[in-house]
Amino acid sequence: DESDLINSALEAFDRGDLDDAIVMAREALVNNPSQINAVILLSRALIYRSYQDYDTESDRAAALELTTELIQRYPTNLDLRAAHAFALQANRQPAAAADAARRVLEENPDHGLARVSLALAYAVAGSNEFALRESLQAVRAHPTMMDAQRALAISYGDNGNYESAVHSVESAIGLNGRLIPLYFERALYALQLGDVDSATYAYMQVLALDSENVKARLRLCELSSLLRERDAAIAYCTAVTERAPSWADGWYQLGREYFLQGNFEAAQTNLHQCSTLQVMQEIPVEERRLECWYLQGQAAEIRGDCPTLLATYNEFRAMTANSDIAQTWAYPPEGPPGCTNAAPATSNQAGGS
Repeated sequence: DESDLINSALEAFDRGDLDDAIVMAREALVNNPSQINAVILLSRALIYRSYQDYDTESDRAAALELTTELIQRYPTNLDLRAAHAFALQANRQPAAAADAARRVLEENPDHGLARVSLALAYAVAGSNEFALRESLQAVRAHPTMMDAQRALAISYGDNGNYESAVHSVESAIGLNGRLIPLYFERALYALQLGDVDSATYAYMQVLALDSENVKARLRLCELSSLLRERDAAIAYCTAVTERAPSWADGWYQLGREYFLQGNFEAAQTNLHQCSTLQVMQEIPVEERRLECWYLQGQAAEIRGDCPTLLATYNEFRAMTANSDIAQTWAYPPEGPPGCTNAAPATSNQAGGS
């Protein structure tokens, strides 16, 4: 029955199995669309899963859609309102999240998820001292609440106290040792401390929990590149492009790595894939990884490949002409040195937003 499904979904969440938690919570909602506990659990599981891999970000919007819909029917339910606040901050709406969380706390000052949501709303808004105050209060009241320990880690990290961030995220991991996003956050704080070994170990933990995780492979590629472990970097980034051929970031990182190694032809090929994907996917110009054009052009210039350099440069100029980004790539009016007759950029040349 419904309560069994929700209990099973909760157990799945507590062992870090977000996919199962989401499936069972959705099943409970099919049986009873007004099941508030199922919506609360489902939205929370979706939010955590959204940080799990490269293609799960849309889960955050799905979580907010869920809570927004149900809160119209049950506007007085405090747990639902706290879950809604949690979804709002995850979707980078800090003012609305803080307002929703405060209203819950006015009625129940000890509401753990509301306090966590308020702390995270402050964090999203960049009010780091307030975020730390609220997350400390959440942990004091709910020391065994994973969300509270994670919020405290985020607050410590935002305040530059990475040792304490590590301590808090490890407390969160102690409460749910199979929740993948916690390991990405653990790695981030380790890197801020220059602790490459701990960061590597955290990413390896992700792969131990999810052997096909693409995001962990990209992070390991970046880390290997940083350590100048060239073969490992190429291997990890190649694995990213094989598993996620439509993710521009993987092609960028692979192209960049080839560039750093002096293999400029391979750099051009992979960076071209990165720029092409971003145009095809109609990513707004302001959000594009423009290095894919710039480094591609640099590689072409080094190789003396004038046709590709001019095509890439003119595409870049046309693409950025009407956008708010700072112009980061400019040659003299006559074109790049050694390549004359650069065609003037026109609005229809390439790469619409």
